[in-house]
Amino acid sequence: MRNTFGRLFRLTTFGESHGEAIGGIVDGFPAGIAVDLDFIQNELDRRKPGQSRITTARKEPDRVEIMSGVFEGKSTGCPIGFIVRNSNQRSQDYEEMKLAYRPSHADYTYDCKFGTRDYRGGGRSSARITISRCVGGALAKLALRRLGISVCAYTSQVGGITLDRDYTQYDLSHVDDNIVRCPDADKAEQMIRLIEAVKAAGDTVGGTITCVIKGCPAGLGEPEFDKLQAALGYAVLGINAVKGVEFGGGFGMTGMRGSEANDAFYNDNGRISTRTNRSGGIQGGISNGRDIYFRVAFKPVATLLQEQDTVDIHGNEVRLKARGRHDPCVLPRAVPIVEAMSAMTILDQYLLNKTVKM
Repeated sequence: MRNTFGRLFRLTTFGESHGEAIGGIVDGFPAGIAVDLDFIQNELDRRKPGQSRITTARKEPDRVEIMSGVFEGKSTGCPIGFIVRNSNQRSQDYEEMKLAYRPSHADYTYDCKFGTRDYRGGGRSSARITISRCVGGALAKLALRRLGISVCAYTSQVGGITLDRDYTQYDLSHVDDNIVRCPDADKAEQMIRLIEAVKAAGDTVGGTITCVIKGCPAGLGEPEFDKLQAALGYAVLGINAVKGVEFGGGFGMTGMRGSEANDAFYNDNGRISTRTNRSGGIQGGISNGRDIYFRVAFKPVATLLQEQDTVDIHGNEVRLKARGRHDPCVLPRAVPIVEAMSAMTILDQYLLNKTVKM
C-alpha cells in the first residue's frame, strides 16, 4: 500500500478512522519557515466534523500535536512528525457492516485486495485520514506564502445548483463566510437548503469544488510524463469521492474551434502574458504564469441512511441500512482538502524545478 505523497516534499501518513490517532511525517520541508500552529489548526478546523448543521454530527477536537522538526517556532529541515488523536468513535454503529458490503464503498474492494478490512468507519478508506493531508497542506501553504503563491478553493456546485459566473467575478476572501463555503451568498443559501433536504431524507448529494492557484511562476511541470496538470490531477483524484477533474475551459472546450479556444499572447508592459486564460494557467504541461484553476467533481457520499440492496461477505443478497453519523454532502469539508493537495503539489513542483535549474 502506497502511503507517501510527493517527491522532494513528501508526506507519509498513518492511521484509521477508529484507531488511536491519525498522523504523518512531512519530509523535505525547507528549513527556516515560520510554523504557525494556529494557522495549521485553523486548516484542520475547516475540515473537522460537527462544524455545522449540514455536516456529520461526529464531534472531534482534531487538535494537532507537532512531535518533531520544529524548534523555536521554525522548521529545522528535519522530518516534521505529527499526530491528531481520535476521541469520538462509535464503533458499535458499524457492527452490521462487519458482514455486509456498503454499495459504492471500499468494503468489497478492500476485501478483494487485502483479504481483510476494518469495517469500523471504513478504516483506512475513511475520509478521516485526510486529516494528515490537511496538516501537510497547511505546512505547504506556509512555505508557498513566502513565495507569493496562494491556493483557494470553494464550492461551485451542489446537486443541480451551480455558480454561473467565472471565479474572477467572485471575492474569494468570503469563501468561509457561510457553512457551505461558496462565495455567492444567494447560491450558498440554495445549496444549504438542498443539503438539509437531502439529509432529512437520509440521502446524499454530490457537486464540484473549484480551486484557484495565484502567483505561481511560469516554468513548473514537465513536458512529458510529469505534466503539471497530471500532477495536480493525481493529487486531487486521490481524495475520497472524487470522480473527475477539468482544467481551465475543460470539457467545454471540446465544442470550440481552435480560433475560439486559443489564448492569444501579448506584451503586458514588458511581460509576456495571455489575453484569455482558457488553458487554466498550464500550457504544454508547464505553468505559464497565469492563474491555475480547475474543477474537481465529487460523487454523492456512498453511506446512506436508507435501506439498500447489497450482498454479505458470503455472497448472499441482503438489505442494509447504515447507522451512525455521516455527511449528507462532502463538499463543505472537502474544500480545505482540495487546497491541501494542491498546495503540496505546487510546493513539490517548485522544489523540483529549483533543483533542475541548479
